[in-house]
Parts: sequence; structure tokens; C-alpha cells
Amino acid sequence: MFIVGSYTLAVIFCFITMLCWGSWGNTQKLAAKSWRYELFYWDYVIGMVLFSLLLAFTAGSIGAEGRPFLQDLGQASWSSIGWVLLGALVFNVSNILLSASTSIAGLAVAFPLGVGIALVMGVLNNLLLHPVAGQNTTLLWIGVALVVLAVVCNGIASGKVSNEQRDPKQNRKGIILAVLAGLIMSFFSALVYNGVDLDNFAAPAAGKLTPYTAMVIFAIGVFLSNFIVNTIVMKKPFVGEPVTYKQYFSGNFKTHLVGILGGAIWALGTSLNYISAGKAGAAVSYALGQGAPMIAAIWGVFIWKEFKGAKKGVYGLLALMFALFIAGLACIVVAGM
Repeated sequence: MFIVGSYTLAVIFCFITMLCWGSWGNTQKLAAKSWRYELFYWDYVIGMVLFSLLLAFTAGSIGAEGRPFLQDLGQASWSSIGWVLLGALVFNVSNILLSASTSIAGLAVAFPLGVGIALVMGVLNNLLLHPVAGQNTTLLWIGVALVVLAVVCNGIASGKVSNEQRDPKQNRKGIILAVLAGLIMSFFSALVYNGVDLDNFAAPAAGKLTPYTAMVIFAIGVFLSNFIVNTIVMKKPFVGEPVTYKQYFSGNFKTHLVGILGGAIWALGTSLNYISAGKAGAAVSYALGQGAPMIAAIWGVFIWKEFKGAKKGVYGLLALMFALFIAGLACIVVAGM
């Protein structure tokens, strides 16, 4: 299988993760004009499964190092599989909450707040469960602190958005959902890594998973849990009327394809993040990937015009948010060297 051989390449892959995690939400925005997010989410999950399988049978099965995908899957212990499936369930609950928040409060609000919280708590979880010798944890936490300040700036900017732009009651609901999503999401990465041999991708321990196999099991876990989690949300939505499976199957091919593309984009970013964790470490790779709010905020501000008509000073706060994010990410990169 393909294995990352240097810290520099691992960082590059983590930045691609950041781009993917911060951009998949655009497909939800594109589909949202005629398509509820609960229906979009099914296509998104299908895209995750399809792309993870494609990657497993290509990059995950070539080369002389590591175990090929099918061989690795055949020797996997139920304990390792269980950890990944638990991580998938936790992720699915949090991501549905984040999708709901995005549909209510907007991309530039939901992603920085929800994923920003997930960044802080997720780094802590990964440091506690999967520490890496030699990392500068002080500099890592400085970087995380800068990201927190960026999230605060985004929250203040959101509060200044005019009432004509967004209903205050709905905006508060979106913010609450984003906070819950972030808290829950912070656990999924560390849970998944419990089933992966982070110390040696080339010769992983018996029973442990390679990142490619973990990604496939993770995607299938999200898909299976979706029959429970998303079905509940379809029947009891956070906003609007309930939706049905009949409505899903009545969607046109283009609409379904947009959702599948969103899932594939997310799966690409997550796969690269898992692949990079062997060289960058679980905490650093996760922290860099969770720089996604900056990317999402750029889309929300400059493409979707979510802050158009905002009160005076909002764009100054957003500029400060971007600057803090960049400084924070730089500290995180250096911390892992």
C-alpha cells in the first residue's frame, strides 16, 4: 500500500484534508435549493463508502509495504473493527448535527464554531490516547488557542449579522446544534485510531488495521448507523416538515450526484488524514485537518455572501479570524517537527 514517508508530505496531505473538510459543505449548499439536508445526507454517506472502497483497492493495495486491503481486512480483530465502528457512530451523530446547523445558521457560522470546538477537544483526546514522543505540546496548544480565538471572532461576527439577513431565533438554534456537534465530533478520531497501528503502517501489528481498511470500515459504519440516526432526524427534523424515503427516491440524478460528490470529497480528506497520522502523529494530523473552518468561512463569506448586509465591524472581525487561524495552523505545523 502507499505509505507517507516524510513529515513534509504528511503536512501537505493534512492541508488537503483541511481543504476537503472545509469544502464538502458547498455540495450541501448547492443541493439545498430543492433538497433537504436529511435527504442530501444519504447521498453524502453513499459517496463516502464508494470513494473509500476505490481508494482501498488502489492506493491501499499497491506497493511492497504494508498489508493489501483484503489481506488486512481478513486478519482484523473484532476489537479493532469495533473501535472504528464506534468512531463512525459518534461521527455520524455529530455530522448530522453539523449539517443541520449549516442549513439553519449558514456555512460561515456552523463550520467555524462546530469544527473549532471539535479541534480543541479532539486534540486533547488524541494527545491523551495517542501521544507522540518529541512533539512540542506547548506550541501545539498555542496554535490551538489561536484557533479558539478565531472561533470567538467568528461567533461575535455572527451575532452582528443583521436581523434581515438571518432570523435570530433560528440562528441561535443553529449555534446550539453547532456546539453539540463539535463536542461529540471531538471523540471520533481518537476512537478510530484505537483500531489502527499508528506506530508502523509498513508492518502493522496482528489484528490492527491499516488506515485504508479503517476508512472502509468507518464509511460502512456511518452508512449502517444512518438507517437509525438519519431516519430519526427525517421523522423528527430540527426545522421544517418531516421528509420521507419516497421523497429521496424521487430526487433527480444530478441532485443525487451532488451529494455523492460531497461524500467523496470528505472521504478523500479523511483518508489522507489517516494516512498522514503515522508520520505527523494523531494530534497534529487531526489539528491541521480541523483547520477546515477557515476554508468553510472563506466559502461562506466570499462565495455564498452569508454576511452580506452585516453591521459595521463584521468584516474586520472576519479578517482577524482568518489571521488567527493562519497563525494557529503555523504553530501546529512547527509543533510536529
